[in-house]
This record gives sequence, C-alpha cells and structure tokens, in this order.
Amino acid sequence: MAERAIPLRQDLPRLLLLALAGLLMLMPYIWMAAASVKPLDEIFRASLSLFPERFHGIENYGKVFARIPVFHYLWNGIVVCGGILFFQLLFAIPAGYALAKLRFPGKELAFGAVMLGLLVPPQVQALPLYVAFSEMELLNTYTALIAPFTISAFAIFLFRQFFKSLPDDLIHAARLDGFSEMAIVWRVVLPNAWPAATAFAIFSVVAHWNDLFWPLIVVNGGSHATPALGVMFFRSDEAGDDFGALMAAAVIMTAPLVIAFLLAQRRFVEGIATTGLKG
Repeated sequence: MAERAIPLRQDLPRLLLLALAGLLMLMPYIWMAAASVKPLDEIFRASLSLFPERFHGIENYGKVFARIPVFHYLWNGIVVCGGILFFQLLFAIPAGYALAKLRFPGKELAFGAVMLGLLVPPQVQALPLYVAFSEMELLNTYTALIAPFTISAFAIFLFRQFFKSLPDDLIHAARLDGFSEMAIVWRVVLPNAWPAATAFAIFSVVAHWNDLFWPLIVVNGGSHATPALGVMFFRSDEAGDDFGALMAAAVIMTAPLVIAFLLAQRRFVEGIATTGLKG
C-alpha cells in the first residue's frame, strides 16, 4: 500500500493541474447548462450563481420544442455529418495506406500536396464552390452541405501516420495469402485502424456539427438547416433576447456531441496516442 501511495502523491500535483484545466475548459458549457434552467432576470444578475433560485427549465426547454423543429435539425445534422464522415473515410483510408505502405513514383510529391492542403482554410474555397453549386442548382440541398468536405487532407495525414506504425510483416503475410491491395485495406488494415478512425470521427463530427459558416452560405430556410444554423434561426425568428431559451436550444443541439464523445472517449484517446499527434 505504501508503494502505491508514493506514486499517487507524486502524481497529485499533475492531476490537480489537469483537473483545474479541464474545469476551466468546461466552464462555458457548465454556465450554458445552468443558464438554460434560469429565468431571464437571474441570468444577468451581478452575482454569479450556477444554481437557479427559481427553476425555469420546463419553460425554457418547452419554448424550444414548441417553436422550432428540434428533431428535424438534429436529423439534418446526423445526415450531413454521417455523409461527410462516410466519404472522408472511404477516400482517406486507401490514400493513407498508399502513402504509408506502397511505393510509387511521386509518392513524396503526393504527400507534400496533402500537407499543403492542410494549410488552405475552407473560407478560401467558399466563393468558387458557391458559384459552382448555384450553377448546378444544388443550393439548399444535402449535396451542397456534404460534397465540399468529402476529401479531408487531415484524415489522409492522420491515417498515413497510423498506418506507418503497422508492421510490414502483416501486409506481406496478406499479400502471400493472395489478397489484393484493396482487400488488404478493407479486410486487414481497417480492422486494426478503428482507434484512428474513431479519433478522426470525433474531430470530423464535432467540426461539421458546429459549423455555421458553410451552411449559412448554401442553406436558405429550415428544411436543410443543421443544428448550429437552427439555433441561429431560433435566435433571429423566435427567441429574440430570451437567453434562457437560447441556452436551452444550445444545450439540446450540443448534447449529442457530448454523449458521442463520452461513449467513444477510450477509443479517441487510444487513436490520438497511436497516430503521433499527441503533444
């Protein structure tokens, strides 16, 4: 017992520092959740208190469900994020495998192009993409929301780093068994890549679930509005300055992300630790 207590005492300062940092990172979400169950007059009091004197959650959340199609916005978010993630994995896993394990002319040039793609902000592409979708009459569709993000340079880089750590003997054994390169990718490499796939899935879904920039450009109206855009419509058309109801809407729209991360937390940490991206 004494031997166990010594490492615990040594790690205690680090654990306390990490706990404090985690609490600071969570404070905006904690405040948002607390404000969602308060009446408006308590939110703007000079004294800060997380616990409401009068519980107003039923009224705030009731306004959200009564005034906006919450489940429709959530469904749009699932369709858009799921579609983007599907195509990103479909293209990034074979590309990452090729850059990590295959030899072909121009391999380093291709990897350099991937790294260059990481430097291009999405705002640069917004205008030509908007013009292209407008010419094809695809504005206000799932296609316009999904298509620009189907190829992710970050995903290719992430999987390339992960696949480089896989033993070459595994690949050689699969080739000796008569597997084609595509069969190796999907039947041998992919089952070993679930930690990296889960880590990237968290990054991708969080980024596109919370994205407001691109949906605001290509979506007009609530039929294809994503969760972030739905909160903005609620702010503009219904809630006004009712910040309690706005915080309730934000909690509802972000809750699926929190639940998904908690369920995939172990795989996420494992994937980051095995792809060479940890600090």
